[in-house]
Amino acid sequence: MTAATSDISAGKAAWAPSAARVRTYDDLVACVRAGELGPDPRTRRIAVAFTTRQAVRHDGRGTGYRNEVLSLRLAGAVGSCAVEPGALSDSAVEECVGANVAELLDHPLLPVRVAALDAYLMHVTPHTPEHGARPVPLPAGTSLEKSRARARAVVELLDLPPGATVLVVGVVNSLLEALRSHGIGYVPCDLKGGVTEWDEPVVTDALAAAARCDALLVSGMTLGNGTFEPLREHALRHGKRLVLFAQTGSAVLPRLLGHGVSAVCAEPYPFFWLDGGPGTVHHYRADRPGGAR
Repeated sequence: MTAATSDISAGKAAWAPSAARVRTYDDLVACVRAGELGPDPRTRRIAVAFTTRQAVRHDGRGTGYRNEVLSLRLAGAVGSCAVEPGALSDSAVEECVGANVAELLDHPLLPVRVAALDAYLMHVTPHTPEHGARPVPLPAGTSLEKSRARARAVVELLDLPPGATVLVVGVVNSLLEALRSHGIGYVPCDLKGGVTEWDEPVVTDALAAAARCDALLVSGMTLGNGTFEPLREHALRHGKRLVLFAQTGSAVLPRLLGHGVSAVCAEPYPFFWLDGGPGTVHHYRADRPGGAR
């Protein structure tokens, strides 16, 4: 048995007894620190740290956007966390190389801590059916075609009737377009504010807007800016469906299924926008066998 296989087996064996006390993001971090979900994080070192920077304006769209993502490689796994473009220094990236996971879980920068947790969980509980994942293929195509395909895969998880209203945290125009095609209303929300492709105002206070919405559709980026837990708590307290689309923390968020999280469309690195070839996202659902922990 290889070391990587041993780690994965340890993750599977350790998950069941620990799952009962993993209800929040902090619970999950505590379990990883204690080595309850797999190998001792002090013994697992990050070999590669890198950032991916992107600027895009799809054909036919009037607006564009920028992305920057920190990624950490642990053995064969890559964990990621989005950051505000330009916010992460080169020295912060270099500090991650050679550091063990436990050290990075104590790093002063939240995006580093999230990426380290994601890398560890991707290593011990990868996106496979035995861990509750259902692969959903994305076809090859242009950047806009792939964006729309990813959006359809995300919106499929909402299970809402026409006329419902969704709070969308992390504005992605293809997601809004997909919601419009299903007759689902939405309140777009992003810390940057502004307007959507259709000149709709983007609100900045997610919790205030959540009160008037039937469900929440939330970016994994909320892990990296510290706004995830209040949204999870709101969904849990009010019995609302919370669906996450996650490039950030794609291996983290499925671990919270059934504790406010209803479903996750997990998209590990490399992301759909990096090339024109086919890709895969992974569906997790709390209401399906193997989908809750």
